Amino acid sequence: MTGPLAGIRILEVGHILAGPYATMMLADLGAEVTKIEPPTGDLSRQVSDAYFASLNRGKRSICLDLTTDEGQRRLGELAAESHALLVNLKPSAIRKYGLTYDALRRFNDKIVCVALTGYGLDEGDDPAFDYVIQAVTGVADLTGDPAGPPTLPGYSAADNSTGLTAALGLLAQIVSGRGGQVEVSLRDVMLSQLNYRASAYLNEGTPPRRMPSGAHSYYVPAQLFPTSDGTLALFITHDGFWRTFAAEAGIEGFTTMAERAAQRDEVLRVVAEVLAGDTAAGWESRLRPLGVPAAAVRSLPDALEATPSMVVEAGDFRLVGSPIRIDGYEPEYGAPPKLGEHGTLPVG
Repeated sequence: MTGPLAGIRILEVGHILAGPYATMMLADLGAEVTKIEPPTGDLSRQVSDAYFASLNRGKRSICLDLTTDEGQRRLGELAAESHALLVNLKPSAIRKYGLTYDALRRFNDKIVCVALTGYGLDEGDDPAFDYVIQAVTGVADLTGDPAGPPTLPGYSAADNSTGLTAALGLLAQIVSGRGGQVEVSLRDVMLSQLNYRASAYLNEGTPPRRMPSGAHSYYVPAQLFPTSDGTLALFITHDGFWRTFAAEAGIEGFTTMAERAAQRDEVLRVVAEVLAGDTAAGWESRLRPLGVPAAAVRSLPDALEATPSMVVEAGDFRLVGSPIRIDGYEPEYGAPPKLGEHGTLPVG
């Protein structure tokens, strides 16, 4: 079975993470993705081969100097035969290099042009890397222990989330059958992902605040707990889960979420005391068969070892495969391309 995006041709211009991640997800689904790289290559090539491979498997690479007339001519030729272009650069560069729908529609009025930027295509060139966006949108302020400083997740949450959102926007416009300009910004995506936190503030006036141990602002108990050995994530989101957990843990009372929210400190004290009587792995083995959401905190190496089906081979690299499963379709994970492997133009 061919991939659901077989026959879809996508151009990518960009660097590092958000844009390349978006197009790699599309390539995994069968799209033909061609990276248009400058003579110096995608900046992620300078990080490490493994880093570049993690975002660019299965793509083609054409090396063009878009500052030259010949580079612009070739860009027009590529646009004429492509369904979409996804660009991940600062707004001034996107316009300078003619990477908008207005610039490319003369070659192909059906092309979908996706601009992935920090703040928006018309919002200027302020630096907008992942950690900066997490700071400016309130994500960092909501993360970490209340007694400590703001902190950040251990991976590029803003870049990855924006990449997926950009891929969704690109596909939506292709499905519409119309060409046009699509915009996705890191800032807007992260604000969107603060959905219920933002709604509580906008509609109820409830300012968001950091919670100890990553506790959920509504559900109780739903956070990390220390055990006799290791840390357990317990996520009780409704009263049915609580009844099952409480029976296994030997806890009485606090039968409704409203009660547990009103007596949060007492509930957490009781739960923490009980959980300290077994290991994180022990609680996981006891609670999972009962359908209670709980898991021992693992390291990434442990998580990968426990999920071998997600590790794939792409050329000489072992990578995490596509998270999208389609019945009858198995992605072909091609090697990441060498710079200009599928075509190049002289510089100057």
